[in-house]
Amino acid sequence: MPQRDYYEILGVPRDASADQIKKAYRKLARQHHPDVNPGDKTAEAKFKEAQSAYDVLSDPGKRTRYDQFGHAAFEGMGAAGPRSGASEWSARQGGAGFENVDFSQFFGGGAEEGEMGGGMFDELLGRFGGGRAARRGPRRGVDLEAGLTVPFTTAVLGGPTSIDLAREDGTRETLDIKIPPGTETGRKLRLKGRGGVGEKGAPNGDLTITVEVQPHPYFVRDGNNLTIDLPLTIDEAVLGAKVDVPTISGTTVSLPLPAGSSSGMKLRVRGKGVPAHGDRPDGDMYVVLKVVVPKNVDDESKQLIRDFAARNPLRPREGLW
Repeated sequence: MPQRDYYEILGVPRDASADQIKKAYRKLARQHHPDVNPGDKTAEAKFKEAQSAYDVLSDPGKRTRYDQFGHAAFEGMGAAGPRSGASEWSARQGGAGFENVDFSQFFGGGAEEGEMGGGMFDELLGRFGGGRAARRGPRRGVDLEAGLTVPFTTAVLGGPTSIDLAREDGTRETLDIKIPPGTETGRKLRLKGRGGVGEKGAPNGDLTITVEVQPHPYFVRDGNNLTIDLPLTIDEAVLGAKVDVPTISGTTVSLPLPAGSSSGMKLRVRGKGVPAHGDRPDGDMYVVLKVVVPKNVDDESKQLIRDFAARNPLRPREGLW
């Protein structure tokens, strides 16, 4: 079965930058990691496929060889270098087209005097403690990304929560974090030093968390304000009343309703919306009135309604259309 193109595996164009290749690999690694998909052989195969593609395309030398020779560049040698069987080696030495082969791509170029090898030799020697790979200095840990869903109340008021992370080495870690007041869906929280572990004493990478806010059963957010529907009985709407209304902080406010209130009317409660945060002041809470009509009415009540309508004529649709 022919091998898939490495660029196709990562979903990047052939002229993709090193940063694009890294981001594409990280996305696939998080999606198909065996810890995230336990027992899923398809995901495991895709994870290994992405690793192989990244191993080649993230290395400038390997990528150059792959662009020129494709998968044939690594047959018989894993990802270490191009195939060099006896027949192919002889053909390249004496056959047609030999003069067009640039062997510097295999053995490195620009090596300083007295420095052995380069390119493929560096890769091979590095495995045994020699070459440039063994002399590589400290490397900062990679930056990681994660998603976190938080309750509506926590997002509005702020507060502690936690996130469970699956690390690339297979370990799991629970981090306690604090959600700032007024957090909205899409906000990114950056935790310095909580990403990948640095090598040889280098600092750790950072962790960026993208927040998604769960909907609330009765509050709706509009910027810094909150809206809530308030059901009313007919007598409360007609005669007026004082009704207790919940707030996002868990307390209630006693809201006076004017006589003759209709469905759709909005009443504002100042300062009971999203709490002040940053340079934004306290928001307000808007109470939307909803008059509820009983479904089952006895005959005597129906007659009372008819009498009421006759004594209090109203033409709500007059002039509307």
